Amino acid sequence: MAAALPVCYHGAISREECEELLGKKNKDGAYLIRDSETIQGAMCLCVYKKKVVYTYRILQTHTGQYTVTTVGGLEETFFKSLDDLIRHYKRRNQGLAIHLRHSVKRKTALLIQQRKSPERPQRVEPPPRAQEEEEHDYENAPESEYVEVLPE
Repeated sequence: MAAALPVCYHGAISREECEELLGKKNKDGAYLIRDSETIQGAMCLCVYKKKVVYTYRILQTHTGQYTVTTVGGLEETFFKSLDDLIRHYKRRNQGLAIHLRHSVKRKTALLIQQRKSPERPQRVEPPPRAQEEEEHDYENAPESEYVEVLPE
């Protein structure tokens, strides 16, 4: 059975909603995790420091481990769960703008089905967009440095 998602996981909220929640908390080190709006299957760790929200991409390997994408040259660290990842980044000087200090908890229960791989929420597709909007395939964009292929 997959472990429960941490209470700081907010699901498919927008960047703007995230910034609003962190701004209301108004504490350096406030953080939450949300789904990425641009890369399907990825999540974002969002951290508040001096009225700025820093966003770090969280990817999950095919074995179910999590990693925060790093800047060139830094070694990636892998975690068995999101809770382990959070525990690690609560320590000072781990590469974030500020260490994690104040979890912004979701106020309501998330009704999300679990995928076969541990701790990943089932992606709910948004309703079809108007035809005049251009479709983007972010996962396969040549300029994207993030490509994640997960078995369905």
